[in-house]
Amino acid sequence: MESIWFCRERSSVGCQHTPAMWAFRSYFRARAFGWRSSRLAIQRLKEAVSEINSNSRRVPIEAADGAVWLMERLWPAFELIDTSSGALGGAASRALGELIPLVVKAPADQRKRNRWLERLWRAIQDDGVSYLTPVEENWGELCGGADIASCWADKILPALRSGWGDWRPGAYVKGTDLCLSSLLAAGRYQELRDVLALKQHPVWPWPRYGIRALLAQRLFDEALAYAEASRGLNIPDSAVDKECEAILLAAGRREEAYRQYSLTANQADVGVVTFQRITRKYPEVDRRGVLADLADWSGEPGKWFAAAKNDGYLDMALEFAEIGRTEPRTLSRASRDFFNSEPLFAFRVGRLAVERILAGDGYEITALDLLGACDHFLAAASRLGMAAEAKHELGQILANYPHAPSLFRGLVTRRLDDGVPLRAPRPKAPASEAHESAEGAEFHNAIDSVGRNATT
Repeated sequence: MESIWFCRERSSVGCQHTPAMWAFRSYFRARAFGWRSSRLAIQRLKEAVSEINSNSRRVPIEAADGAVWLMERLWPAFELIDTSSGALGGAASRALGELIPLVVKAPADQRKRNRWLERLWRAIQDDGVSYLTPVEENWGELCGGADIASCWADKILPALRSGWGDWRPGAYVKGTDLCLSSLLAAGRYQELRDVLALKQHPVWPWPRYGIRALLAQRLFDEALAYAEASRGLNIPDSAVDKECEAILLAAGRREEAYRQYSLTANQADVGVVTFQRITRKYPEVDRRGVLADLADWSGEPGKWFAAAKNDGYLDMALEFAEIGRTEPRTLSRASRDFFNSEPLFAFRVGRLAVERILAGDGYEITALDLLGACDHFLAAASRLGMAAEAKHELGQILANYPHAPSLFRGLVTRRLDDGVPLRAPRPKAPASEAHESAEGAEFHNAIDSVGRNATT
């Protein structure tokens, strides 16, 4: 999406930029999205961020102004959307993660930056679901100077002290993160720690400001002790571990950071991503050792099969698959991918895939998944010259799981007979049903197609 920019105009005062018109502005009207428009809103948000980023180098101040405008419009535009899935909140957080640095780094004078801050503060006050929490958390950097940050802290600090001094439930102050971030940026570290001490049960990320205040003073041991003491109700251990790791890395105590905090501080939903984060952060640590540590720490070696496979440690990958619970489709894909380069590995993981499917492992496994696993297993065996042994092994696996679904057992049985086309057994329809459903017909046609290809 291209931006429509007004050209520069020269006046008697000098060369000035006229306001920039953004293509995304028309999408972010008040209540522009309905209850079920979460996906469309995420798409429009990505387009807006992309448009701003594409112009950030050429006209950084105008790009930052566009970013501020977009932040102002998040709540008015998204007000009616159902946010229960969390997808829109995550998309907004990622978008702000890209936009906030543009505003921080923009070479704007203090007068313009003050106007941005005033606009953002009004947007924060009107924000109904805290889309702009990342803006509050980075307010100190957005101020552009310690003096401005100190002024903003003074605006909210009296209310925060009063609210946190009262330990009764419900004492909430709008702009709490803004105040704490401003105190940190202003270098008022003792005041920051004093006000944090007023809160009996702080929530994350409030203790993080105290940790970073000590870190800014290079009081590494004190910062580490403060971080450890902050664990408790409403404080995620992984977030504390991440701060502790950062403290030790800043202090140059890398080995201690790896041993005590790296495995928990770098967790991701996918094992491969966790492994990549740790190895990028600690290149001096042996990669096989990292995999072994992750397998021991998690108690589920199968989660690290893909990471070991992708890194070339096939012996470890096979061991993880055998003693862990690797998803059968992941094993089947590995058997397919390593058919040419490592047929023995493909043979062994293919066998595991078939066995796990017949054992009932995996999520929503279909007949096509089983057919693929069988084909990859037998193809690897044929490449190794073990076709007959593989079919015998397949028969043994089938005999070991007599309670596997009859459809699956029938497919494997027919796969063992070279002369019989591979077809899924079709249950007879009840007398009251004259025809199969369209969905069932498509399923059986797909099975027949796979069978004909396999026998060919």
